[in-house]
Order: sequence, then structure tokens, then C-alpha cells
Amino acid sequence: MKNAKKWTGVILAASMIASLMAGCGNADSSTESTGETSAAETTAAETGSSESSSAAESTAASGETTAAFQYSEGLADNGFFDNLKALDYVTLPTYQGIEIPADVHTITDEKLQETLDSVLGNFAETSQITDREVADGDSVNIDYVGSVDGVEFEGGTTNGAGTTVIIGTTKYIDDFLEQLIGHKPGETVQVEVTFPEDYGKEELNGKDAVFVTKINYIEGEDVLPEFNDAFVVENFQTDYGWNNAEEMKEGIRSDLQESAETEFLWDYMTKNAKISELPETVLDYEKKVMVQQYTSSAANYGLDLATFINMQYGVSTVEELYEKLADELKAAAEKRLIIQALAEDASLSVEAEDLTKYFSENMGSEDYSLYEEYYGAGYLKMVVLYDQATSYLRENAARL
Repeated sequence: MKNAKKWTGVILAASMIASLMAGCGNADSSTESTGETSAAETTAAETGSSESSSAAESTAASGETTAAFQYSEGLADNGFFDNLKALDYVTLPTYQGIEIPADVHTITDEKLQETLDSVLGNFAETSQITDREVADGDSVNIDYVGSVDGVEFEGGTTNGAGTTVIIGTTKYIDDFLEQLIGHKPGETVQVEVTFPEDYGKEELNGKDAVFVTKINYIEGEDVLPEFNDAFVVENFQTDYGWNNAEEMKEGIRSDLQESAETEFLWDYMTKNAKISELPETVLDYEKKVMVQQYTSSAANYGLDLATFINMQYGVSTVEELYEKLADELKAAAEKRLIIQALAEDASLSVEAEDLTKYFSENMGSEDYSLYEEYYGAGYLKMVVLYDQATSYLRENAARL
């Protein structure tokens, strides 16, 4: 069964929730199928690390080290930028009664089904074909034990865990996989190969080897689970409170509507607000947040920041990254400024009970002490202010 991920769309937290979670979570380790997960394969492994970085450590490109960055740095305890009144820089449009067109807030049955199919896809099971011969292009699950001169060698076995390969695509030494063509699942094949002279391991370079290989099954099409009350209760009742299929469909429809309206309203606000000047402190803050998030992402994959941003954007330094993403940084900083301006104008504020409610609804626990320790109260309140501002806009919108 495929990894049954939760549908992240059902939790419509602030768009800044990604930055809230950055650094706290670990990335899944992953290994390329052409990597050296065993001696049967030809190239070195590129395996991710599940280590996450500390907010106090930010290693910059080219070996430079940035000053330690805390997410609440430059923020007041109320979640606003410290010593900065956003309304001095922002002229807000009329934001009460923003008209939301029907095609935005109406979720069609087709859109609902498309989303539901995507959710079910995360629970799909791959069918197993066992009644025909392996052909070129097949995805095949196999187990093998390798030996040289009758002696098993390190890294030459799947240890019975099974591994899936694609005949003609996955790169194994010599014609390893092609020798499976014409055999059926359940058969054990004596695969004979010769390691390259420059394989990279002295004990294997140029050696003849035998891999006793069992063909477990050929992978067929993914089969979606039946969408019924039992499926919903088993997979979604605990996290989302849905008791049957109809409740899940209505929940998804409601969340899709909220997401569409939120996107429309903030697009309206950012396009119609007038900014006389973007304070440098706000733009600098956005840059630091970005670097911290990329530093965390790099660490999750066992990379330094320089390598990560070079792979992602083809740049070598943080300054080059700032230049390449200048428009995105400016837009993000302007949105932060507009959010604060709206909060100031509408007298929005975040109290302890608001934080408790936010984390209970979006993180599943009223205890946000770990997040506060990592990010600081100012940053948490900034995130919740966005949530409040979004709710305010939606509650006062006019749906056509």
C-alpha cells in the first residue's frame, strides 16, 4: 500500500503555516533507484538525511555564516513589526464587502470529485500480477542474494525486503534485469553478471558474480479503495471528525470554498492596496526567513545551503539568491505589511486564548509551548494575525 498521507487541503491554516513548521519537521529520507543501495547497482547513492537545523544556526553559501536568526527577531510581542506602523506606509482599499464572484466561491461537483480522487490516490494499492512472464518495461518486485566465488558479499542482498525495479530503465550492472525477461513471478533465477573493472570496490572490480533472484510479482495498475463510510471512519474520523462519506464530501467542499475565497481576497488586497514605501526592515525580515527555511530544507537532505540553492536555483551565494528572487521577496514582504495594516485598521489582536484555539484547530493540540520556544511569541502571533485577518475578510465579504 502506498504511503497514506493526510490530505493537507483539509487544514486550511495560514499560508505562512509552511514557515511556521519549517525547521521543526524532518524530511523523509529517500534513495535514488539508480543509487548504490546495493552492490547490484552501478552508481553511488544519494540518500537524504532526516536531520533538521536549529534556528540559531544558518550556514550561508560559500562557507559564510549568517548571524543567528530567530523568527521573532524584529517583531513586537503582539505580532507586529517592532516600532513600525504599517498604516504609515499602506493605504488600504475598502475591505468590507469585497465581492466574491460566484465562480470563485461555488465548488462544482467536478472539482469536488477531482479532489476526492486525489485523496483516494494516496491510499491506492498496487495490484500484483503473478500469472504472466516478465517483459521489457515492467515494474517488477524482486529479492536477491549476490555472491562471488560462492561467497556472499556485503551490500549484495535485499535481505528479503523486496525492491522494485523497472526492466530497461533501472540501472543495474551488466544485463542483470534483462535476464529476468521471460520468467514468471514465483521463479528463482540465477542471474550471472560481471562487475565493471572500475566499479569502485576492490573486492568486486571486474569480478563475475551470481545473484540468486526471486521474482515476487509484476506491479500492475493502482487500485483505489472504495469510498464508503467505513473508509472514512478508518482514515479520517480521528483527525477530522468525519463519520461517513457524505460528511467527508461536504467537509472537502467547504474547505475548497474557503481556500478559493482566501486566495481571491488576498489577491484583491495586494492588488488594490497602495504602498508608498516598503520599509527595509520588512524586506530584510523576509530575506532572513527565506534563508532560514532553505537552510533547514538543506539540512533535511544532508546538504549545506550553498549546495541546496545551487541545485534549486543555480546560484552560488545568498546575495545571488536575493537577486534572483527579488520579485518574490518584495511581494511577500508587501503582503506581510498589508496584513499588519489591516490588523491595525480593524483593531485585530491575538490573545493567549486565540493561540490556544489556533493550535488546537490546526495542530491538534492546545499546547504550543514547543513552537513558542522555537519561534517566539511574536512570530506565532504574526501567523495567527494572518488567520484572523483572513477570517475578517471572509466574514465581511459579499458573495455574488
